[in-house]
Amino acid sequence: MTAEKPLHDRHMLEALVCPLTHAVLRYDAEAQELISLPAGLAYPIRGGVPILLPDEARRLD
Repeated sequence: MTAEKPLHDRHMLEALVCPLTHAVLRYDAEAQELISLPAGLAYPIRGGVPILLPDEARRLD
């Protein structure tokens, strides 16, 4: 049995920036989110696709 290839490239995710602050996003593999500390938001990754819409993001508390 071989390991499945991830749906996304970690390096590609690390190159993305927050659409609100243009800060670099931190990839949280466990939660499948991209974190913007300056904006206080966590953008979801669904089916390997980052959803960089502020309305879809979770507020960090």
